[in-house]
Amino acid sequence: MQNKAALVRKNLKYLTLLAREYPNIASACSEIINLQAILKLPKGTEHFMSDLHGEADAFTHIVNSASGVIKEKVDRVLGPSVAPEERAEFATLIYYPSKKLERLKKQQTDLNGWYRQTLYRLIDVCRMVSSKHTRSFVRKRLPPNYAYILDELLHAHFEDHDKEFYYDQILASILDVGRADDFIEALCKLIKSLAVFKLHIVGDIFDRGPRPDLIMEQLMSHHSVDIQWGNHDVVWMGAAAGSPLCIATVLKTTLAYNNLEALEDGYGINLRPLALFAESIYRDCDTHRFYPRVSAQQRSLCHPAELMRTARMHKAISMIMFKLECQTIDRNPDFEMEDRDFLRRIDYEKRLVEVEGKWYPLLDADFPTVNPADPAALTAQEKQVLDLLCRSFMESEKLQRHIRFLFAKGGVYHVENGNLMFHGAVPLTESGSFAVETFEQHSYAGKALMDYCDERARRGYFSQPETEEWHSGCDFLWYLWCGKLSPLYGRDKMTTFERLFLEDADTHVETKNPYYHFINDSKMDRAILAEFGLDQTHSHIVNGHVPVRAAQGEKPIKGGGKVIVIDGGFCRAYHTKTGIAGYTLVYNSRGLSLRQHQEFESVEKAIEENQDIASTVDVFETIEKRVLVGDTDEGRKLARDAEDLKLLVLAYQMGLVKEKQ
Repeated sequence: MQNKAALVRKNLKYLTLLAREYPNIASACSEIINLQAILKLPKGTEHFMSDLHGEADAFTHIVNSASGVIKEKVDRVLGPSVAPEERAEFATLIYYPSKKLERLKKQQTDLNGWYRQTLYRLIDVCRMVSSKHTRSFVRKRLPPNYAYILDELLHAHFEDHDKEFYYDQILASILDVGRADDFIEALCKLIKSLAVFKLHIVGDIFDRGPRPDLIMEQLMSHHSVDIQWGNHDVVWMGAAAGSPLCIATVLKTTLAYNNLEALEDGYGINLRPLALFAESIYRDCDTHRFYPRVSAQQRSLCHPAELMRTARMHKAISMIMFKLECQTIDRNPDFEMEDRDFLRRIDYEKRLVEVEGKWYPLLDADFPTVNPADPAALTAQEKQVLDLLCRSFMESEKLQRHIRFLFAKGGVYHVENGNLMFHGAVPLTESGSFAVETFEQHSYAGKALMDYCDERARRGYFSQPETEEWHSGCDFLWYLWCGKLSPLYGRDKMTTFERLFLEDADTHVETKNPYYHFINDSKMDRAILAEFGLDQTHSHIVNGHVPVRAAQGEKPIKGGGKVIVIDGGFCRAYHTKTGIAGYTLVYNSRGLSLRQHQEFESVEKAIEENQDIASTVDVFETIEKRVLVGDTDEGRKLARDAEDLKLLVLAYQMGLVKEKQ
């Protein structure tokens, strides 16, 4: 008791502040009881996804369906007495309520009867998904307009009531005032928010796929999400900060995949200056190496002249990018990328380029804006185009909002509930030790390197533009995109130049960091976990970045179960390589499972034909003792909060803090 009294006096300033929220003994005790009840509940379900790459339709469907969890709940609630087709239709209603409602209503001969049945079913599904949460937790997620009604329907006891009569009276009132559609949408939204407690995105939201902006909007509306930056994300973060090189890199990738919709419609980026410049300077140039990567279906929908304009823009911005790379490499000897300044390594008369000490013939040497005497110098027109593009990126309100969210919810790595999450790699040497990098006259390795990368990346966005800190941070965001020891990239080089201009396939090879070899060694995996302060027996590493070639028999679970690689080729461009269309790692109170998804055709097909993503479930780690909230990081925080409240109660009892009624 004396020790606790001393603790109260030591923390009196904090307890006085805490008393503002809990002004008397009764309110503090009530919260202690609530917290202790929460600690005894099963832990919430966590979902992990990575490498979304702009595939907004597939991502939307997987989030709406909770990776198939909601369909499982629907099947369990409705049971085999309801036909599979009807259960699929009902699940689709939960996924896309506003769009599916209009179609279903037109099919009904007794609309009020259908409304009643649908509402009964939705309430029963909602009761099931809310059963592992406290009433307080559920209340916080109830839509404000229907909070009281839903609280009654979900938590009412029917010992003294006839359940059907009780429901029917409430639902009849909803129908009478014409709010059935709105109520159905509110219930569907609540079911989806309760099915998954937390969503972890392990990098690469941007590039390749058509609409990363729509994915970002989805994430921003999610009730609980964190993001581990991928290399495709950080280059967009640099572009939003106004880095000319990151902007050129983003445009080069976007044009290569002909994804102008995301830039123009999504973010309002004005590409007209680049288009006019490309038409003026590159109209008569060889651009066949820059023809956008489009599927046969896309090619049939695009006019050849349109694709040719994209090819000219692609080449124009690529040459600007290669010039800016030379300048950035000059400014940053710490990056150790001196051998990547290719425009200075070209013999323009012989049409040869030096790569790692060897000379190779160029497949294309038609460079109208390159001055061989000063290859890295931008022309006056290129500078003008770049200035306009930088202004467009920095003035895009939607892009800035999305990138601020990435900084607020994201980082280079994240540790939660025994899982270490990062996108690429913890750089290692060939001997298996943590690779040491020197930046700004200090050396870093392992966790310290990851922390440094996170801090310097933030400089690029939050420092005052055109200051030394801003230039340093922006350059580093580009390094994280492609640097040889970037933990977000994980390869020795990015062979963009070689793939565009050289035929020799040996020059296209991007050697993976030794990390990707050592993750099959459980001893090394334990060393990495220990480096981040994690228990080596029960913890896991979760990362993406390198697609798992499931079609060739590669397994995503490595190192004896310590590492889970969850890049299953979410992006359509990778489907042929992986043979699947992505993974969702699910961690609930019973253990870990991996959901392997097949290709998703379209939202339209899902709504019209109730098509779902075909998924298979592999339960690969079962926990003998069910994990409770008290066993999680959040639970430990709640337990500390309860102890603080106990001290507050003691402070009230000692008269050191005065109660307010």
